[in-house]
Formats: sequence, C-alpha cells, structure tokens
Amino acid sequence: MSSSVGAGYGSTGKILRVDLTESKTWVEEIDEETYRLYPGGRALATYLLLRHLPPGIDPLGPGNMLILANGLLTGAPFSTATRFSAAARSPLTSTYGESEAGGFWGPELKMAGWEAIVITGRAEQPVYLWVKDDKAEIRPAGHLWKRDPEEAQATIRAEVEDKLVRVLQIGLGGENLVRFAALTNELRHFNGRSGMGAVMGSKNLKAVAVRGSGKWVQFAHDPQPVAEIGRKLAKRVKEHPQSWDLQHKGTPGLTAGLNAAGILPTHNFHGGAFDQVENLRWEAYEKELLTARRSCYACAVRCKREVRLDKDIAGARYDVSDNYGGPEYEAIAGFGSNCGIGDLQAVAKANELCGRYTLDTISCSSVVAFAMECFEHGLIGPQDTGGLELRFGDPVAMLKTVEMIARREHIGDLLAEGVKRAAEAIGGDAHYFAMHVKGQELAMHDPRGKVGVGLSYAVSETGAEHLTAYHDTMLANAESVSYKGAVPLGVTRALPAREISRAKAEVYALTENWSSFEKVVGLCYFGPAPRSFIQVEDVLSIVRAATGWDVSLPDLLRIGERATNMARAFNIREGFSRKDDVLPERLYQPLESGALTGVALPREAFEQMLTDLYEIKGWDPATTAPSRARLRELGIEWVADVIGQ
Repeated sequence: MSSSVGAGYGSTGKILRVDLTESKTWVEEIDEETYRLYPGGRALATYLLLRHLPPGIDPLGPGNMLILANGLLTGAPFSTATRFSAAARSPLTSTYGESEAGGFWGPELKMAGWEAIVITGRAEQPVYLWVKDDKAEIRPAGHLWKRDPEEAQATIRAEVEDKLVRVLQIGLGGENLVRFAALTNELRHFNGRSGMGAVMGSKNLKAVAVRGSGKWVQFAHDPQPVAEIGRKLAKRVKEHPQSWDLQHKGTPGLTAGLNAAGILPTHNFHGGAFDQVENLRWEAYEKELLTARRSCYACAVRCKREVRLDKDIAGARYDVSDNYGGPEYEAIAGFGSNCGIGDLQAVAKANELCGRYTLDTISCSSVVAFAMECFEHGLIGPQDTGGLELRFGDPVAMLKTVEMIARREHIGDLLAEGVKRAAEAIGGDAHYFAMHVKGQELAMHDPRGKVGVGLSYAVSETGAEHLTAYHDTMLANAESVSYKGAVPLGVTRALPAREISRAKAEVYALTENWSSFEKVVGLCYFGPAPRSFIQVEDVLSIVRAATGWDVSLPDLLRIGERATNMARAFNIREGFSRKDDVLPERLYQPLESGALTGVALPREAFEQMLTDLYEIKGWDPATTAPSRARLRELGIEWVADVIGQ
C-alpha cells in the first residue's frame, strides 16, 4: 500500500499493524484505488486476509490474523452507522470467519484516526493494546486475565486515566479458547459469531482500548448533506413502523410472532411452536425484566433492552447484572424454546453468563440443546456431565452447562469445541442432533418456514448465518413497508416465504449483495431498507457525500458482491466446496409442532434452487468457485489466480 487516502474520502487512510510476537506496531496507508474496491468493513478485512494470510494456517496459532475493520460510514452522524467487522480464519469452522458489532468502539477507532487494526503473532504473556489517537502501546495484562469484563474495563480506564475509553475485550470464554467465544465492547455489544474471541485469546490479547479526539467530518468529502440526512432520519425513526417497533420492543418482540407462524425453534429444531411461549413473549419480558432501553453510538433506534434481577427482591429467582444488557431474540429462543425452557429469568441469567464469559449466545445455546438431546438418547450420561441430568426443560442444568463450557469442565470441555466436533467425538447418532453448517451452529430461524434462510445457512462463507440476506417473510407481501423498501434494489414481485424457485434464488442473490454492502460500510441491519427506515436512495446520497465518488446503486451492490466473492475464494483456497454447503438432515424432516406441523424442506427442490443460485452468482455449481469472468467483472481478477481459476 502506498499513498494515503487521507481526509476527503470518508476514510482515515490508515491501518494500524500490530505484531504481538515482536511487540511492535507500525502504520500502513491505503491508496484511493484500493479503498474504492474495498471501502472498509468486511471487504477490507477479506482483502487483507486473502492477500496476506497463508493458506492452511492454524486458526488458534500465532500466524492467524485478527482484523478489526471499520466500515466506510462508521461514526457518521446518523442512526445505525456504528458497526465494524472482526475477521480471521475461524477456529470454529476453519473457514473465513467474520462477525460485526455496533456499540461505541468502532466510531471511537475512527475518531482516533484508524480505518483498521491488523493483529498478528502471540504475546508471551497477556497484554492489552492501548490506542490514543496516533499512538499505540502494548501493555501488560496479566493482572486482567481471568477477570470479568466489567472489572477489566474499569481497571484499564483507571490505568489510562480516562473514563471515556472504549474497550473491546474477551472474557473467560476467549481466554479458555472456547471456539465460539465472542468479543465485547462496552460490555453490551458483541462480535458474536465465528469465534473471534478465541482468536484474540490465542494471541494472549485481553483487550484493545481506544480513545480518539477527532471527528468524522475530518474524513468526509462533504459532511453537510450527511448531517442533513441524519436529522431527517432521526425524525423518521419515530414514524417508520419497523424502526418504531424495534425501539419499543427490540428483537424480543419477534418471539410470539415466530411461534404463531410455526417457526420458533423448539427442542433442538424438532418443532416450530413452544407450549410455554407465553412465558417468553415480549409482554412477559417487559413485566419481569425490562429496566431501560439503550442505543449504540448516535443511534435513535435504541433497540437494546436493559434488564436486572435481584434475588433479594420478591419474584426474582436469579441475580442478573445490568452490566451485560438484556437477552435478544436469539438468546430467548436459543436458551428458551430450543432448550424446552419456559423460564424467562433463567434465559436472562444464561444471557448474562454469555456476556460475562464472552460466549456467542447462538452457538452456546445450540450446543446446550444438542447436549440435552444426546443425554436423552443415552449418548452421554451423568458420568460425562459431572452428575447433571441434562434434559430439555431443566433451567438449572442449562445454566450449569453454560458455566462448564466457559470453564471447560466435564462435558463443557467437549461442548466448547462446537456441535460438529462434539458430535464427531460422541459418535453414534449424535451427528443427527448437531444443527450446524460448516461447523457453525444455526441461528434461531427455521428454513422450513423461510426457505431463503436455508440458502443463507448453506452458502454463507462463515457457516450457518442468518444475516447474509433479507428473510423471505419481509418480501412476501407486495403491500408491506419492507417490500416497498426493496423495490429500488430490483425486487420485482413478492414471493411466498416457502416458495422454492429460481426467482427466489435471484431475490436472495440481490439482497445478499445489499446486505454484504451494509457490512462493508458499517451500517446496522436495523438501519437501511428493506429491513428498516433508511431508504436506498438515502444510503446512496450519504455514500456520495462522504466519499465524493460518483457512484450508482449498481456500484454499491458490486461492492457487496465483491466482498462475498473474496470470502468464497478464501474458503475455496482452504479446500471447501459444494459438499460443505449442506444443511442439517433434520431440516428435511417434518416439523413436529406448530402451524407448520408436518412441513419439511423438500430436498431435491432445495438442491436445485441452490444450483440456480450458484449459476446466478457466476460460480461453478460443482465446486462453487467464482469464475474468472465474474471476478473480472467485479474488478478482482487477481482472486482467480489465488484459487487457480
């Protein structure tokens, strides 16, 4: 990389490089040509991994790279421009690994003048990285190791004598190399998926603390239009039905609706409705748990729920700290219905433990449900679980298992490896109970009711992932707000949620490109249409003003597609192919409860739709490798040489 982008293109133009083995830091700069192709977030991270990470690297070895990359718009003055990407080779799947988070850390990194931090090597002893504007220092962290995140954050802030320092860190799960360990910033915001916390732990890196004195306007080409659009959007949050609903209920509001539709995962995806759902729905959450609503940096949506329980107060069965935020939908379904547990307070406690230990709630709850099914079928017993009767519906056993996973004790040591490795070790029929793709556990959305989500699970380069494109239900009604928001992207007709067709594959490919673009520029899933209140034309106007580039909507979609193709190329280079884009067998079996009882995913039709999707993408349907012609169209023909195309 040569001359800096500098102020005026929405970028700081600088990457902080950190070698923990050599205990040194240095600066690299991004030229404008490179930044136009890979303008932050997952695009910049994937580019750096493909260019600089050797194939076959041990995900938990010192050679792996941990990349923390801001989006193009991260820190801009409008709601939902808060996110950054964490990327590395995943220790959970051995594929390309990536996870986004909002909160405050990404914007703070931008204000400090950095577009990304690239971390390699392994420190001999625990350390943390302290970044203040253009200065970076590697500091000892032995006194922080094994300490809970709130203690570590308070100690770091005291040491640097600044209460406003933003701290990205790991807890016990990351330190113990749980393969689905997360990163947390401000204690409440998580890079949950792909095991990025284990990568940080493998480097003996406890935290990255950041403080910046700059402003986003320093890096923007024309900040005034962005500020004007931001003010307009702040008003629209209150008027748009989806953003208003997110502000009022957050994601916990999804539980009852998905149960009514028959697609609330229950008893490890056996069923789609839970007979105790009344105990988990929003009304119960609001009554039993809710204490406040919080937001990420400069965001008016305020979708984060705050909860607290105190056993000294009547009605509370657990002590639940308000340091780690309240359970989102994924935790409610994962630790609730999917584990057969109708105790919302127990779910809140499990969520708090995952926050404290920095465990991904999706993967953690999935391995618990997997273990419950294994126990009930006699594949594991009390001799494996430390005496626990690990059965569906037992909140005490569930909570103790979460503790054992974080501490790698008894069965927790095996479950910390994820369901794929655990099933291989247990043997027998355990692989039927392991709900994963490429080793990453399914999110709490059932493709038997939303077949496009099945495409997401199958083709996502990180393994089963539910945010690669927009869910079928959002685009099933031509009169809905979300459908109308998708029309500018090129969506031309509404398709039933369970339709399996080439048309569904075309819509998936289109919205996947848009969703990927959002991750490149640092926008939250709850910001842009079709999911929420920021219209497509607003996003285009903001990007033009921030960069000064005369870009079109097709240009933005190509940015997203480019990032996805590089991630796929990473996996091809590591030996993955169509044989790995395989859904769990259970999804091809009928649902056992709920409105869709008896409904299964039709295997042959789904496989044909998958073939159609590869063709639409310009990928070989047999190998799933992107063609040289498609890579050339995207301006990244060099990637074809990386994968031998």
